[in-house]
Amino acid sequence: MDNQDLDDKKGNLHRVSWILLFLVTLCLILYYFFANPIHRQIDIFTSLLKGAKYVRLQSGYHIWTRTIGSGAIPILVLHGGPGADHQYLRILSRNIPLDKYRIIFYDQLGSYLSSRPDDPSLWNIPRFTDEVEEVRRALQIDNLILYGHSWGALLTIEYALKYPCHLKGAIISNTTASVASYTQYIQYLRSQLPPTVQELMSYYEDRKDFSNPAYQEILQDDFYTRYICRIEPWPKILVKTTNRMNEQVYLTIQGPNEFFVNGNMADWDRWADLPKIGVPTLVIGARYDTMNPLDIQKMGSLIPNGSSFVCPRGSHLAMYDDPEPYFRSIRLFLETKIEQTNKS
Repeated sequence: MDNQDLDDKKGNLHRVSWILLFLVTLCLILYYFFANPIHRQIDIFTSLLKGAKYVRLQSGYHIWTRTIGSGAIPILVLHGGPGADHQYLRILSRNIPLDKYRIIFYDQLGSYLSSRPDDPSLWNIPRFTDEVEEVRRALQIDNLILYGHSWGALLTIEYALKYPCHLKGAIISNTTASVASYTQYIQYLRSQLPPTVQELMSYYEDRKDFSNPAYQEILQDDFYTRYICRIEPWPKILVKTTNRMNEQVYLTIQGPNEFFVNGNMADWDRWADLPKIGVPTLVIGARYDTMNPLDIQKMGSLIPNGSSFVCPRGSHLAMYDDPEPYFRSIRLFLETKIEQTNKS
């Protein structure tokens, strides 16, 4: 056997070794993936995205988190829904200086990349409030800013009242201080729709046919495009988040839709408790929101160190349809209420 034959044989053995190593590694990965169903979604995204990790709750369920930015001041983000996910709020990381702040996103239990147990007893305001504190402890975050949008803003109010000692500031975006205030105003907005649209909505609602595609189309075309997001067509990320909504979480806490709040949050009311929030707080709303702009201003006045801002052209998702004033108000709040406090 000449030297060329020996070299060819060694080369073949080398290639076979690498192929075997690759196959063994692949088998181990697939075994881990399929043998550990709780981690299937989470570990893949943890490995692919910089700053992503999951934390384990005391219940044994897992919460997916991701930190973006290198700043010293942490902002923990609470998404809406209930039952939506963090992705539609990634726009925050493009509009807040990441050299000063680090933004921590997470999917609440039952949402997208976190564990999704089939257990309606888990879906209530007190447990979700305690979940925020569990995530904070697990990530070892202190002196944080809490940002919440919609349902997440409700949780921000709850957290500020129950766990104030680790809170440096709060941003309450697009929510009011009671479900009664919310339902009263949204019924007013409904009364402003064309009579034929109201009649069609009532036709399906009287039959409790809330999931009928025709009813959903009416809501999208005649209500959501006026008061949820005024961009047409909606940004793809909003469509994805809407399609991934955990219906069990939403139905248990809220109810069939915006007009019928008969879930376990129906009696929620914190108007009398707003003066107990001691940290600097910004309350943001929008002219065309499903939340009454007058409520936004009232909330800002009731919180001792509070302020309010109403986006002039925005709706419930003002960070998309009126972004410039929306984020300007947040940056101004951070500069004047948070950064100057740090310097003093």
